[in-house]
Amino acid sequence: MRNFELYTPTRVVFGKDAHLRAGSLIQELRCKKVLVHYGGKNAQKSGLLDEVFASLKEAGVDYIALGGVVPNPRLSKVYEGIDLCRREGVDFILAVGGGSVIDSAKAIGYGVANPDVNVWDFYVKAQNPQKCLPIGSIVTIAAAGSETSDSSVITNENGWLKRGCHSNAGRCKFAILNPRLTYSLPQYQTESGCVDILMHTMERYFVNIETMELVDGMSEALMQTVIYNARILMTEPGNYNARAEVMWAGSLSHNGLMGCGAGGGDWACHQLEHELSGMFDVTHGAGLAAIWGSWARYVYDANPERFAQFATNVFGISCDGMDFEKTALAGIEAMEDFFRSIHMPVTLRELGVEPTEEQILAMAASFAGSAGGKKGTAKELYEADMAAIYRMAL
Repeated sequence: MRNFELYTPTRVVFGKDAHLRAGSLIQELRCKKVLVHYGGKNAQKSGLLDEVFASLKEAGVDYIALGGVVPNPRLSKVYEGIDLCRREGVDFILAVGGGSVIDSAKAIGYGVANPDVNVWDFYVKAQNPQKCLPIGSIVTIAAAGSETSDSSVITNENGWLKRGCHSNAGRCKFAILNPRLTYSLPQYQTESGCVDILMHTMERYFVNIETMELVDGMSEALMQTVIYNARILMTEPGNYNARAEVMWAGSLSHNGLMGCGAGGGDWACHQLEHELSGMFDVTHGAGLAAIWGSWARYVYDANPERFAQFATNVFGISCDGMDFEKTALAGIEAMEDFFRSIHMPVTLRELGVEPTEEQILAMAASFAGSAGGKKGTAKELYEADMAAIYRMAL
């Protein structure tokens, strides 16, 4: 077990109609002008934005709005938001949406609070942000966990590079979680979100070091909870309890708790997907499902006992009569079967992309370059390994 530090400063307000408290929560922080940042037309059509605006007016908080955030949020929108905030004297950003909106809000906050730095420098690790405008979030998609994490991921259209920035400065001051706001999501987005939640825990779980039994138990319980409720949501999209379980799991999965003592986690599978969605603009959770099985089969032999533990404790696969290797492979198969059961792809072709050899080599080179040549704690991967996993995933 490694030494660790856990920092979770975000105030979580959870439950039905919790979003109506947005204005009072911002008022408590003594902020005067808010940028309400959101994605597409659904937030407008559903009436959610009108309710948020009414809450701000009631609290006496001035606001402006900026929509148009897309999945795999764009750097150009971040620049637009930075310019708008500076012109309007914004001192708080309220993200209304999923992880893409929250990530975009964090990036805007970094840019405004650090006027002498090109915000993209934070995402290519040229600099580390020490300041950020205060951010709040009203979560409408249970997936990324960005509402309680230190991370933000942005795509630069110049080269289609998808890169992440990690800083405690960007953690949300508050996160409002109302499961009812996720009712209208298409099934594909709901289930993609469930995969993302699982992967945030699995990236921390699959490491080749001694871990804490307590954290392992929490991680395994979280994974079982998401798997169970993701299946319910396939047939009961309006099931409040299932929505609530998944939404809270999303926040817990990425706030750092599931990685305590795990040395930071592996994160190779996430970066493999970042290169994939940077090039092909695929849905993040679906991309993770398409690549995970190939990654797992490529690395499991470095620590088959760990993968066997996953098989036994998450899927109930008995080790009786099987060695660790066979149990590990059975667990990988079980996870892929789960992905199939919620209509998620388990290959790149099923995802709808079929990269050429040239594109595979380009993604591997980009990944290796951004990672300093190697990545992974379950098993160290180099550029040739990354390319091999992409080929396996076809």
